[in-house]
Amino acid sequence: MTTLTTSKLTRRGLLGSAAALAALVPLRALALTDAAARSLVDSLVAEINRVIAGGGSLPVMISSFEKIFARYADVAIIAQSTLGADARRASPAQMNAFVEAFRGYIARKYGKRFQEFVGGRIEVTGVRQVKTWHEVIATAHLRGESPFEVKFLVSDRSGKDLFFDMVIEGISMRLTEKTEIGAMLDRNRGNIDGLIGDLRKAG
Repeated sequence: MTTLTTSKLTRRGLLGSAAALAALVPLRALALTDAAARSLVDSLVAEINRVIAGGGSLPVMISSFEKIFARYADVAIIAQSTLGADARRASPAQMNAFVEAFRGYIARKYGKRFQEFVGGRIEVTGVRQVKTWHEVIATAHLRGESPFEVKFLVSDRSGKDLFFDMVIEGISMRLTEKTEIGAMLDRNRGNIDGLIGDLRKAG
């Protein structure tokens, strides 16, 4: 059983509102197994638990979360997905800068919640293959709330076992952030460099 100390991780509060699931991972020869996908999420949750238990300052927690996100998430795929069709007009240098800025943005946005994660737990309960990826299914037990489902979507399309989305009761992190990134890009009138600058300050 994998546990994660938490507290104010709410169904809608953590990820905001968005549609259910993101675009499908392209078809490829599947080497990832149920056991490997679950092992990845077990390790991910255990590392987050150690950061929370360490009781460090908020900047330390955010820095730790950024490292965890970089290690366990397919950051490039998630970032590109949130940028959508606009990724095609970004130069390689802009995409590299965007991915780096996105990683920091996610770390700040979700890392800030670490100090609220106390008094609860997340239990990994199962795993199943879905098309070319695996869903690792967990149940979040929070103080004062009914349990709810969390899914980590894991793929090896990048040559490593990594998660490319987290879905809380049908709320996709990728689609939520796609909405946020789209709004930022609109505010910058489609200017990708402006978006990158805003991302570096956001979260």
